[in-house]
Amino acid sequence: MFGTPIGRLNYDTELLQALERVYGNELQSFLNAISRPSKRLYVRVNILKIDPGALLDILRARGIEVYRDEELSEALYFPVHGPYRVRDVGLRVVADKRASESVMLGSNLYAPGVEDCDPEVRPGSIVTVISPQGDVLAEGVAKMRCEEMKRRGKGLAVEVHKSIYKAPQLRELPEFSAGYFYPQSLPAMYTVHVLNPQPGELIVDMCAAPGGKTGHIVEYSQGLAYTIAFDHSQRKLREMIKEMERLGHLHAVEIWRSDSRYLDVDYPWLKPHRVLVDPPCTALGVRPKLYDRKSYHDVIAAANYQKQFLQVAARIVRSGGVIVYSTCTVTLEENEMVIEEVLRKYRCLEVVETGIRRGSHGLYGDYKDLYIRFHPQVHDTPGYFIAKLVKKC
Repeated sequence: MFGTPIGRLNYDTELLQALERVYGNELQSFLNAISRPSKRLYVRVNILKIDPGALLDILRARGIEVYRDEELSEALYFPVHGPYRVRDVGLRVVADKRASESVMLGSNLYAPGVEDCDPEVRPGSIVTVISPQGDVLAEGVAKMRCEEMKRRGKGLAVEVHKSIYKAPQLRELPEFSAGYFYPQSLPAMYTVHVLNPQPGELIVDMCAAPGGKTGHIVEYSQGLAYTIAFDHSQRKLREMIKEMERLGHLHAVEIWRSDSRYLDVDYPWLKPHRVLVDPPCTALGVRPKLYDRKSYHDVIAAANYQKQFLQVAARIVRSGGVIVYSTCTVTLEENEMVIEEVLRKYRCLEVVETGIRRGSHGLYGDYKDLYIRFHPQVHDTPGYFIAKLVKKC
């Protein structure tokens, strides 16, 4: 049974209690924060194609408001403005959950993201884009008939003119097509800095698709590390290959389809210097969330899954090697408790400093001061966790 929804977040009582163990009397502030976008929309500049300062100048010359991050040289951010009031004009197009979270930031709506629409919608119609739950997200102009929106699997459905929040439509910029940047959150960028891949090293990305961190590994190491990216999903791997092509990184990374929980069995020769474990999680830190429905059972199931990846990383990494574990979720069960349980089984592993000055310390366990957390309501980022481990024997 699910508990009473808090806003559009429908979490059962046990999950709310798990979140309260993390946030205490700040729980409502956390829930409010993940319902809104961050005030900064970040991208990672592909330094193998363009200097961050040069990209900054190009974008500003076209009148785009963009700034350099205070610490990460490859990070640029665009201010997110709003919220604004958007009227309901009567004719409606319903976007699916994923598309809704982009449209509310000003992105156009494409046909694959259309869930439903009023039959009267025609090209040129002024329409309101709403979420599946009825939230008014944006106003725009229809570019095809309703039946085409629902029948066609491609094409621009609604050109958005006004939205609740406003940020550049990054994927429609020519610099995106040129592979000059990758949209990525600030904590996710820090993950590869903690990994610190070096030229000549063998690097394994265990849960790689759709490739954001893999691409960063290539760029950080100047394309000189030998990187193998694994994922089990054929669909996600196809998306990843397209991203690596766009960024110009296909020559610098091997992309293999495999279940990373069995790498030690399937590839007994694999002895990487560094392993990135960014496993599937409940994504409770991802924002903005127009709607989310999860239970504490989802958390426990994810945690049990995550331990399998981390245990295999402990077996395959060479002595003296580094493992970085990261998630975009916030519960103790999927973060600190996963690390501490694996440490009890693999005595050769040791938690070490990440070197990150941003964020906050962890919240549980013997090594909590060595973990890094980003809190949405504190740091105005997604909720995020990073731990760095070294194999000592």
